[in-house]
Amino acid sequence: MPRPPLAPDALLEALESDATLEAGGPFLSLAASHFETTREGAGPVSTPLTAHELAARFDEPLPQGMRALVDVAARLGRDVLPDVNRLSHPMYLGHQVSAPLAAAVWSEVVISALNNSMAVWEMSPVATVIEERVMDWMCELAGFRPASGAASVSGGTTSPGGSSKSGGTFTSGGTEATFTALLAARAAWQPDAWVTGVRGPLPALVHGEHAHYAVSRAAGELGIGTSSLVPVRSTEDWKLDPDDLARTLERLHAEGRPVLAVVATAGHTATGSFDDLEAVAAECERHDAWLHVDGAHGASALLSGRHRHRVSGLAHARTVAWDPHKMMLLPLSAGMLLARDVNDLTAAFAQRAPYLFHERTDAGADLGVRSFQCSRRADVLKVWVALQRLGADGIGALYDHLCALTSSLHAMLGERSKTFERVHAPESNILCFRHRGGDDEFNRALRERYNRSGRGWITSTVLGGQRVLRVTIMNPRTREEHLERLLDGLEAEATALAGG
Repeated sequence: MPRPPLAPDALLEALESDATLEAGGPFLSLAASHFETTREGAGPVSTPLTAHELAARFDEPLPQGMRALVDVAARLGRDVLPDVNRLSHPMYLGHQVSAPLAAAVWSEVVISALNNSMAVWEMSPVATVIEERVMDWMCELAGFRPASGAASVSGGTTSPGGSSKSGGTFTSGGTEATFTALLAARAAWQPDAWVTGVRGPLPALVHGEHAHYAVSRAAGELGIGTSSLVPVRSTEDWKLDPDDLARTLERLHAEGRPVLAVVATAGHTATGSFDDLEAVAAECERHDAWLHVDGAHGASALLSGRHRHRVSGLAHARTVAWDPHKMMLLPLSAGMLLARDVNDLTAAFAQRAPYLFHERTDAGADLGVRSFQCSRRADVLKVWVALQRLGADGIGALYDHLCALTSSLHAMLGERSKTFERVHAPESNILCFRHRGGDDEFNRALRERYNRSGRGWITSTVLGGQRVLRVTIMNPRTREEHLERLLDGLEAEATALAGG
């Protein structure tokens, strides 16, 4: 029998009752409980259940009618939280997703409550001003203006050696940031491509062989095709080889083939290593090539006193991708794209939408004209809150702490060299190694068995044709004792695995 429709008055009353601190309390309590129960590293890091077992729990018809909000929160705590990946657990050493700063987590509630969209100034006047200020700070850190330069109130800062203004946009992450940067490079290479489409001969997109898949994805999305990708071989320490880059650019020049961009990486996904940006920039300048730096992971070294040297040369880039939701430890999502000349970003999106964007003469800038997104949250507020809470130096100290822990793990592996093989020396918070007790299949199975055990959680990749174990330390709660537990756990699971 059909359920009678809900009365509007009853619905409105429910909406208002939900909008109180008392109603929201159970949800805040769930988040606080998550932080509390993971603090000392008790309990499993992830779920032992299969995808089929989890799906069975939620095999139910579409809900009809209202339920008390407290009951909804209770089910969230009962059926969801016990089987999530607990990134705030100190034994979570997996992917490049942070155990988020609590101050930024609480700011998410405010961001969602305000629900201001960042495309148009009149829809988000205060957040727009804050985003421009944060972009000024980040551009200054990247070296896109003199330290004493004055900030612009209408979108960017003055770049070194010219009147153009630097600036940027928030993105969903590094993949969107790299795509947007290469859209800007396409506009510089072929300004009418937005209207007429890409015309041949198609340009080369040059990148290191270990570049993030965002580069090949962008080639497909831009209409130049993945056949336009030109990989540059890596050095023995998994970095783009500047000498091979020089030979590659010389060859392309001799062939008369245009170069859309060169993509270097600051903080490779697999190893956390940094390309030699000074050397790469010199080759790009020699050939007048657009340099984009994928610093999604490693650009946060700009905040570090000990590791800032690893991004020396970043100021020579035309565009830089940077994910604060990685090494600035912010909750997803908070990506950024910085441009030495913010006009490069507006040129990437050559379109008009008078129902949204207005040609303003005052200080209010419509940020949507430089962004792939239209409906975009005010994610800048959680970055701003984190900086207000800890300061740039505090976040930089956390970066140093995570890198130091990774160096400690590298040393521990050296002390257990009969069991583990170190694959590289860490330059950030990522480290790859192998268990000597077996082949690629053994190391793959060891990782899966260890993760299912609940002892901890790590990832895996392939380097030099070999399956390796991969650790990313993204949680300030992790200490050296947890790293010892990691190696003890891997040894125990390897023994069990070898025994059949």
